[in-house]
Amino acid sequence: MRESGAAEPGSVDARLAARLGELRTERGWSLDELSRRSGVSRSTLSRLERGELSPTAALLGTLCTVYERTMSRLLMEVEAEPAQLVPAARQPVWRDEASGFVRRSVSPPHTGLRAEIIEGMLGAGADIAYENAPVPGVEQHIWVLEGTVEITVDGIAHTVRSGDCLRFRLAGPSHFHCPGPEQARYALVIVLP
Repeated sequence: MRESGAAEPGSVDARLAARLGELRTERGWSLDELSRRSGVSRSTLSRLERGELSPTAALLGTLCTVYERTMSRLLMEVEAEPAQLVPAARQPVWRDEASGFVRRSVSPPHTGLRAEIIEGMLGAGADIAYENAPVPGVEQHIWVLEGTVEITVDGIAHTVRSGDCLRFRLAGPSHFHCPGPEQARYALVIVLP
């Protein structure tokens, strides 16, 4: 997580902080209960919900798992209702500077549709681990457009190079690593079960 000071009112970070608080409240959980379920300290959760901290990709992945949402769906919930045509300039971008991960929601999730397309960019040396599948059984297709990404799914490591596609149903942890020397750019297609 990154220290960010107070999130700018109306910003994506501020809306994300508010949505995380709403999700906890909707379930009737205290911060202590969410801490127990997620393994994240109560003080960190409190600061996230107040918009004082910006979550890393791994932390956001942990919370998505607890709330049984894909990261895309959570981020979509803090954006306005997406239109059918999503111009490149209006595609939401989320950055995790600490890990070197940039995520662009090319085709955001939409009510009634099960698939979405994400563009991911990992800087050389970037390393992201997700403890669990956000939604067990979610189908993923990862098509590497540039560079190389080492992806571990179900304990099996795959080296996915430019032009290669890895597809799987995610049930447990996953790990993404860009060995470099250049960044990796890939398209991720997510299909909910």
